[in-house]
Amino acid sequence: MLIIINYAVAEAGKSLRREKVTEVTEWIGAAEAARRLGVKQASLYSYVSRGVLTRRKSATGRTSLFSAAEVDALARRGKPRRASGTPELVIETALTEIADDRLRYRGADATGLAATRSLEEVAGLLWTGALGDVGSPWRATAEAVAAGSAAQSALPPGTLPLERLQVIVPALAAADPLRLHLDPPAVIAAGKAVIGGMVDCLPAVGDPVGGDIVPEAREAGTVAERLAARLCDRAPSPAMAGALRAALVLLADHELAASTLAARVAASVRADPYAVVATGLGAVGGSLHGGASLGAEVMLRAAAASTDAAKVVGDLLRRGERVPGFGHFVYQGSDPRCVLLLDLVRGAAPRSRRLAVADAVAAEAARRALPAPNIDFALAALTTTADMIPGASEAVFAVARSVGWIAHAIEEYNRDVPIRPRGVYTGPAAQAQAGAQAEAQVTE
Repeated sequence: MLIIINYAVAEAGKSLRREKVTEVTEWIGAAEAARRLGVKQASLYSYVSRGVLTRRKSATGRTSLFSAAEVDALARRGKPRRASGTPELVIETALTEIADDRLRYRGADATGLAATRSLEEVAGLLWTGALGDVGSPWRATAEAVAAGSAAQSALPPGTLPLERLQVIVPALAAADPLRLHLDPPAVIAAGKAVIGGMVDCLPAVGDPVGGDIVPEAREAGTVAERLAARLCDRAPSPAMAGALRAALVLLADHELAASTLAARVAASVRADPYAVVATGLGAVGGSLHGGASLGAEVMLRAAAASTDAAKVVGDLLRRGERVPGFGHFVYQGSDPRCVLLLDLVRGAAPRSRRLAVADAVAAEAARRALPAPNIDFALAALTTTADMIPGASEAVFAVARSVGWIAHAIEEYNRDVPIRPRGVYTGPAAQAQAGAQAEAQVTE
């Protein structure tokens, strides 16, 4: 089923109507209309409710008929990208393209950027269209960091980094009196402050308070360097630090993933940049989204050695559970982000016992004919090989994807039209309810 949402729904309807013939000469049934559009019949009625399709009753009044000209015009404009049973929102964006199993940011190959560029430089490309650092500092104010650090320090020991970030961001927002300014320069400034603050408010390893415990990590360094100081109990090797930097670039955006769609909806109703990021953080931890990296991380940590791979994968399958980190809804073949990141991790720690576990799990998955590994698996391989704290995978994912959420927010602020999809009602018919009530009254 394909649900096509254009923000200017009225304009879309007008555009389609201009393509109608002056006199409709052909009306087709719902089954034929759905076949031509490549959707389920329920989707036709959502198109009618938005004014995109015209419907009329048959002579008997028992079936619905649709204008063949309108159906064909809509099919030309909204042909599904791929057959799927999952509803799909198609939204115009100039930010990210996924095509031919490649990921591109504003036309530039993301894997190529990850090889040499920093998250800050790629943020410049996504936020402004020009590759390069959008300026420093990428830090929140001292007052904001104090507020965010205090908020997360109240959480119980063992709280995962993503859960800390979900508490940190609202505290950062409360300390920024300019957060409701939504012109592009102000949004970019807020984006740098919220991402820098997210990193700097995380506690250092073994420290429940965070913030100023490692002041030198907050005063200087890239986002990747400062994040490594929060997730690792010792400085990573230059090669491993490079792998972390690349992971942040690879995860900066991924078209309309679930968290990005949620963030765009928030931005479309003029939520401030902090609220946009907070919305994304609420969705990103889902087990079918960024939370899959945590699942893959737990899976890899469950194997003490590479010889345990078969048991770990087999136990998941016997319980009827998904093997996290394998397969992807978008890529038909391999996930190019995964391929690059695994290569970088192998180059950084070729003799690592934890890397051997990851390779053995991937080999066992292939032996069982599972899909190819994806970026969640590669991210888990990175964080376990680098001996980062539990939950580090989700933190890397969330910090990186915040760049994309801000970029999508900028697009939405410029559109200034709320995203308002319509539901397809599948409950009891109103007439049936009225009839049942009348019958009950007569019985009484």
